[in-house]
Amino acid sequence: MKAIIWTDYGPPEVFQLEELEKPVPKDNEILIRIYATTVTAGDSELRRLDLPFYITLPMRMFIGFGKPKENTIPGTELAGEIEAIGKDVVSFNVGDKVFGSTGTEFGTNAEYICLPEVPGEMEGSLALMPSNMTYAEAATVPFGGRDALHFLRFADLQDGDKILINGAGGSIGTFAVQLAKHFGTEVTAIDNADKLDMLRSIGADHVIDYTKEDFTKNGEVYDVIFDVVGTISLSGSKNSLKPEGIYLLANPIRGQMMSAMWTRMTTKYKVFMQTASGSTEDLDYLRELIEAGVISTVIDRTYPLEEIIEAHRYVDTGAKQGNVVITIED
Repeated sequence: MKAIIWTDYGPPEVFQLEELEKPVPKDNEILIRIYATTVTAGDSELRRLDLPFYITLPMRMFIGFGKPKENTIPGTELAGEIEAIGKDVVSFNVGDKVFGSTGTEFGTNAEYICLPEVPGEMEGSLALMPSNMTYAEAATVPFGGRDALHFLRFADLQDGDKILINGAGGSIGTFAVQLAKHFGTEVTAIDNADKLDMLRSIGADHVIDYTKEDFTKNGEVYDVIFDVVGTISLSGSKNSLKPEGIYLLANPIRGQMMSAMWTRMTTKYKVFMQTASGSTEDLDYLRELIEAGVISTVIDRTYPLEEIIEAHRYVDTGAKQGNVVITIED
């Protein structure tokens, strides 16, 4: 099978396309023919190990200290078709179209993967695909949609609440905008100027170009501030959050961790920054919303597996709107 091999930590050129042996499912596993996967900003950060020290060390222990272990395949999202199942599998059938994520197990940048029918807590999740999505569209949901849903649930949004979403134009943010609107909130989305029209098109009530406007100085006050990209100063934004308001921090990697703990101890603000872990129930919930036409995905560019280096280069620019998809043809 064709697969991308992760040879080192660093620029996109650390990836190589190779031929590996096709995996065989164990008794409790499912063999999936992958037709689409993704490259996210998180994939880029992990490739470079551009992460806080408290994450970098565990990742090196898990993936490899000096370089990734032999035949490590990157990627965490997938959409595809079940080609074979182990004898103990009861929830899926050959021919089922599925989408899901592999969590810290990685391995989706390849033609095939074997996954357990019931993944462990850190092994992602798997469910039947939305009937009204292509493989390329479905592959974008398990990370961005799951994380957006995970954090917004902490906020317990009510009709009429006001939410500010910083970094709204990426994988998580585009789903967060749509989910927040579904929950009845007034959404203000922050990103660069190139993404504002797209954000309006998916439901944002107000948009802010962060290169031209500082939201902390416009006099608006929100019930929830959802920082997807880790660039908001908690102390500097406190006047923009209502008393006992909520901070949601999806990527607290730029000094926000200590600031978040201090904010918890010294103010009435609530701060949530727990890592999301996938579940089949979450994917089923998102599938229902997709099939009902409530949410959809935003795809910026699509690359074949053979051009994954170019896909990573593009993601590294920070210009992507929504998602970058990798397609895997026969």
